[in-house]
Amino acid sequence: MRAVHFGAGNIGRGFIGSLLAASNYDVVFVDVNEQIVRLLQERGEYRVIVAGWRQEEQWVRGVSALNSQTEREQVIATIAAADLVTTAVGPHILPAIAPVIAAGLKQRLAARQAPLHVIACENMIGGTEALKTHIFGHLSEDEQRLANQSVGFLNCAVDRIVPNQTNDDPLAVTVEPFFEWAIETRNVIGAVPPIQGAHFVADLGPYIERKLFTVNTGHALAAYLGYLKQYETVQDAMKDSAIRADVEQALSESGAVLVKKHGWEADEHRAYIETTIGRFMNPSLSDDIIRVARSPIRKLGPNDRLVAPATQYSALLGSVPAGLAKGIAALLLFDHPEDSEAAELQQTIRQRGVEEALRQYAGLESAHPLVGPVKEEYEKMAEKKRS
Repeated sequence: MRAVHFGAGNIGRGFIGSLLAASNYDVVFVDVNEQIVRLLQERGEYRVIVAGWRQEEQWVRGVSALNSQTEREQVIATIAAADLVTTAVGPHILPAIAPVIAAGLKQRLAARQAPLHVIACENMIGGTEALKTHIFGHLSEDEQRLANQSVGFLNCAVDRIVPNQTNDDPLAVTVEPFFEWAIETRNVIGAVPPIQGAHFVADLGPYIERKLFTVNTGHALAAYLGYLKQYETVQDAMKDSAIRADVEQALSESGAVLVKKHGWEADEHRAYIETTIGRFMNPSLSDDIIRVARSPIRKLGPNDRLVAPATQYSALLGSVPAGLAKGIAALLLFDHPEDSEAAELQQTIRQRGVEEALRQYAGLESAHPLVGPVKEEYEKMAEKKRS
């Protein structure tokens, strides 16, 4: 079996590529980084350091690589003969890789190849559907019809902390022990692709929200509250008992939404929260707070990690989630000078106030029950920051 994986970065090598290799796929990485591609071509293997409370080394072997800029025809031919295409390039790069994937599909469809599955492993909802839309923009109507018959585009949710890192060996990558790769089966064509460690589910929605409302929510709270106390890493922030208590409270609130909405077992979800908090405190990892907190406007969105669980809590449970409100207030105080979204957010607050910022970016009108508590927390935190 052959898998073509776009993105030979840390997540591509340390998460998706390593699982595919362990599943007996011959993995061909596709990337534009000349050094990484060359080293993968020369060595055909790399090292993954699993950094838990003790470190473990794993070797990923039987891999190769192609440069999508200088070896485009080889990439197209490899896609035409592949069993699986995956990506871990970042949502904004999906339009850039769509043309070469489309070209590979054209060649494949002309030869009437066996079924192919495409999975975009991006930190976004509906990533594969988005990639499909970009790809189909480069196919004729007849090609689209044939692709719908033989190419399964499978949405997924991925979760593994792979921190920023610099290693002496450019191919080595450090990852946390925990991972989750949930893949939706509704668009499978033929047999489900064999992937060791992946979890195939009929409905991806509950898994996406569980990850977003737990891992992303907790990560954001630790980062924004830690930033106010001038901590450098999430791990440092989580050593602060007050911050840890705030994170636990917020995750209890978002958890109440998940249990009520999706029917997760309360004890099972409590264990998931405890595992998540343990991940944030992993001493072998170093999650930079500025990296985790970046792009605050996007993270303040009505469907994102803080506002979505808070508004759903208010609607489903009829009260204000104090922990989540505190997290939203802390986000509003993120003013890192090198973050363009932080600069825009602070300018909006200075010129038009907190209520207008919440209306403009979070979709919260002034009468919403969250606005008053968030504004009150913001004012308390701002006063403390000034003193």
